[in-house]
Amino acid sequence: MTTSYLFTGGNVLDAEAGILRQGLDVLVTNQRIAAIGTGLARPEGVEVIDLAGKTIMPGLVDCHVHVVAETLDLWANMIAPASLAALRSARVMEEALQRGFTTLRDLGGADYGLVRAVNEGLIAGPRLIICGKGLTTTGGHADLRQRTDDRPGLFSDRLGSMGLIVDGVDNVRAACRTMIKEGANFIKVMANGGVSSPNDPIHSIQYSRDEISAMVEEAENAGLYVAAHVYTDKSIARCVELGVHSLEHCNLIEPDTARKAAEKGCIAVPTLVAYDALALEGEALGLGAAEFAKIDVVRSGGLRSLEIMRDAGLPMAFGSDLLGQLRKYHGMEFELLARVLTPQEIIRSATVIGAKLCRLEGQVGVVAEGAFADLLVVDGDPLSDISLLQDDGANMPIIMASGRIVKNALN
Repeated sequence: MTTSYLFTGGNVLDAEAGILRQGLDVLVTNQRIAAIGTGLARPEGVEVIDLAGKTIMPGLVDCHVHVVAETLDLWANMIAPASLAALRSARVMEEALQRGFTTLRDLGGADYGLVRAVNEGLIAGPRLIICGKGLTTTGGHADLRQRTDDRPGLFSDRLGSMGLIVDGVDNVRAACRTMIKEGANFIKVMANGGVSSPNDPIHSIQYSRDEISAMVEEAENAGLYVAAHVYTDKSIARCVELGVHSLEHCNLIEPDTARKAAEKGCIAVPTLVAYDALALEGEALGLGAAEFAKIDVVRSGGLRSLEIMRDAGLPMAFGSDLLGQLRKYHGMEFELLARVLTPQEIIRSATVIGAKLCRLEGQVGVVAEGAFADLLVVDGDPLSDISLLQDDGANMPIIMASGRIVKNALN
């Protein structure tokens, strides 16, 4: 099996600087980028790939996915046998890889078994960063029980479940320690109401200050951080004050809170496409008036939130949060971001900033010596035309993940 590749005749996209570096060759050996330059030596057995002026750039990072949500019927995901849920998750991950996403950060559901399956080559999927289950209060965003259902914590131990119902400081500490022991790279908290849950309006603030503080302490004790599902300015401000690092969604954030979050070193993960996709297909998928009302609330503030966070200097990582059948809209997030942000800003969000949030800074999201060989070859210049990244990989003749070519349309 070929383990060395030399890409010649292409232009290297520097995601950090937001420029193309012309005429550089890229040598890949095993899983890493071994050298970048001109006139590189050709190791014995290397496969030379002539890019003929195409762009070579870092693989993309999606910092908000749920790979176990293979269907939008969340109950169906939860009750599926673990073996079936794992195979379905593999399909979700493989689809993302074929769109150019070589790293995924899962915000609730994926377990260490899926991480190992990718690392051992059992799944042809992206690198996976996990939190285990998202922590939710009784009646909170990941509690899918109807009001008349008083059975405790249904199916929270299933692979297809995205959340764990846990109340009280001591129980929260135990849950965090369990997630960390089971391989979590960060802790996820449902700190605000949500669209897909039946009993909590968007404005509801979930978990006490003491409970969230306990999560932050447990995460920090392990050298990790807390990511929070948040929409409203009040909930975002509260999480920032309590030491939460990653702010998911943030549709209703206000300028003062965005500035404070930036000063604290937080990173936001907007997921605008999730709500546009639900607005487009929600009726066909059986959503009712209550769900559409929630969608309208968060969708209305989406583009404004991008402006606020950009102007405040709050870094934003790319996220999609598309569940089930809505995955087909993955590329639309680029289109929505482009209504406010420049192609350079969008590419940084989907590479450099995403890598930082995954604690893989310098390892992914860059074309640099020593980094993992997560590489895309693109027909054209995404810095001039961001739409090249949004068409389900159609403009990416080569996709490489950890030094392994998973797509090659140049042959």
